Amino acid sequence: MNHPDPKLRGEAIALTKEAAKVAELLGCDEVVVWSAYDGYDYPFQVDYDEKWAQVIEAFRECCDEFPDIKFSIEYKPTDENTRFFTVPSTGAALLLVHEIDRRNMGLTLDVGHMLMSGENPGQSIAMAGKKLFGIQLNDGYTRLAAEDGMMFGSVHPCMALEVMYQLKRIGFAGHFYFDTFPQRTDPVKEAEYNIERVKKFWMAVHCMDEKQLRQITDEHDALGAIKLVDEALRIL
Repeated sequence: MNHPDPKLRGEAIALTKEAAKVAELLGCDEVVVWSAYDGYDYPFQVDYDEKWAQVIEAFRECCDEFPDIKFSIEYKPTDENTRFFTVPSTGAALLLVHEIDRRNMGLTLDVGHMLMSGENPGQSIAMAGKKLFGIQLNDGYTRLAAEDGMMFGSVHPCMALEVMYQLKRIGFAGHFYFDTFPQRTDPVKEAEYNIERVKKFWMAVHCMDEKQLRQITDEHDALGAIKLVDEALRIL
């Protein structure tokens, strides 16, 4: 959608619309867009305002032509394809959605991408609220510019717990995706483990004392928060 050639830019938009047509045929109501090449590699390489406007125009066109399909952008801060993405963070993605200004435009957040951006995934989910259409669950070691695709909750169980809590709090009704990389494990067993972990984290969230949590947040009680997490994670 950011290609300098208008013809190729139009083809990218047409491809997104084709995905929406296929979604309708399959009885789906959602199209997730990860713009792997929408960005740049060097300072002064692109006109930032122009690239931002192009993405807005492209999604408005798709949203207007398919009002019953929910379009969501999956942002990523950096990648081997694009060093600086046009939409590099949750905050930028929310600004984009606000400026597109269509009810069927939202976000799909990826835990690994949020960690890469230096974000706390729980806070990002809270910010997205009802504009969160999908969530990709995974984990990572947060090494610079690395997307590890580890199993959900395997590296940051505390953050994974808060991810599930915030999803519960905002009344999330979208899809759970698992974007993990089973390069040295059985992919079926890895998928089964991810599902099992999500269910356990979900149970742990429902066992948390809401009154106690409210007191902790009111008082900014760090030790209280850690102890609450320790207690909740025992169910795992």
